[in-house]
Amino acid sequence: MRRNRNKSRQDPTLNPVLTATIESLDQEGRGVAHVNGKTIFIDGALPNERVTYQSQHIKPSYEVAKVIDILKQSNQRVTPKCPHFGLCGGCKLQHLDANAQVAAKQRLLENDLWHIGKVKPDNMLPALYGPTWGYRHKARLSVKYVEKKQRVLVGFNEKATRYVADMNSCEVLVPEVSALIAPLQHMIVQLSIRDKLPQIELAAGEEKVIVLIFRIMDALTIEDEALFKAFAEKHQVQVWTQTKGPDTIKPFWPLNGAALSYSLPEFGLTYPFKPNEFTQVNPQINQVMIRRAMQLLTPQKGEKIADFFCGIGNFTLPIARSGANVLGLEGLANLVDRANESAILNHINHVKFGVADLFKMTPESLLTLGKFDKWLIDPPRDGAYELVRAIDTSTAPQTIVYVSCNPATLARDAGVLVHEKGYTLSAAGVINMFPHTSHVESIALFTLM
Repeated sequence: MRRNRNKSRQDPTLNPVLTATIESLDQEGRGVAHVNGKTIFIDGALPNERVTYQSQHIKPSYEVAKVIDILKQSNQRVTPKCPHFGLCGGCKLQHLDANAQVAAKQRLLENDLWHIGKVKPDNMLPALYGPTWGYRHKARLSVKYVEKKQRVLVGFNEKATRYVADMNSCEVLVPEVSALIAPLQHMIVQLSIRDKLPQIELAAGEEKVIVLIFRIMDALTIEDEALFKAFAEKHQVQVWTQTKGPDTIKPFWPLNGAALSYSLPEFGLTYPFKPNEFTQVNPQINQVMIRRAMQLLTPQKGEKIADFFCGIGNFTLPIARSGANVLGLEGLANLVDRANESAILNHINHVKFGVADLFKMTPESLLTLGKFDKWLIDPPRDGAYELVRAIDTSTAPQTIVYVSCNPATLARDAGVLVHEKGYTLSAAGVINMFPHTSHVESIALFTLM
């Protein structure tokens, strides 16, 4: 028996095909079922479907499986728009109706808040929607030269592997960028360094400014340089190169291209940014998200407000437009430099930016910042655990608006704020920043009791 189990671990096709009814979706967009008391995560299955499945990975407490056949189909199942869906790992939910995707993310947020943080919001906010196709303005594409076929692959990785998906378009990328995938493959295969170019980082700004950063692991020949220049001019894009770390990123052609930027018309703001600096990938939903944050925060003239993990000032400058005195803190010095640049460009006063490691915040270091009336927190996936734990009676703001890209860490931090720091979770809701993916962006309002 032990020999057979080892074989099944090595060759999933030896595992039995079983039947299950799907109960929900997990954080990776997989169907969740329970069979004989064991949790089964089934890729490609949707809630309320009856499916046959075959396990790919078997663990003592759970199994990861793939769908073999759908016996009873969900009425929310749709035909994926992208021909590469199922192979490409960039999207996991194109087979689920767009509205149902948001509802599933809302349920996941509620479940995490309760099961991890033991909290329930007083009010569930209406979900924020935006464009569902052609929304993605930033991405990192992998590049692979396939010597046997004498061709180059450019795209996202295949699902659950490190292989590059064979694709010639992408429905979630900005259309102008999607249209570059096939020409990039044709151009790169002609380069002398075609096997030493592992990735392309892309950024699209307003006014159709597109920058492509090529990670190159060897020197360019004169012929390579000519190919890059011709590609940039033909497709009206900027070619940048990166030879080592981020500090080696620089324009290649043209040398004086237009700067990337995005705007917030509602607040009369424009933000310049470098192609490798963090900005939201979905500028349309970013505008809606900031409006929601301002509605919850209600900044007033003369208030003292802190914006933690402020980045380039995405929330800081709209808060300052109200007349509030704002301090923006961020861990990366280059983003703080960009935030200061934007404040000057937009003639924003009563705002200051500083560099701080917010993952090492203590009650003492928080006290040195002074007392604020309100906070806005927008941390990375790790959340803001040390920051919220550092709150005491002398530094506690009356209001905290927490923007999250990971419902699990939001729930953990919400548990600290509610059960240890005396806050009420007044409201929470999802923001569909990444349609067709399992990524859950959310926003929550905490008020001091």
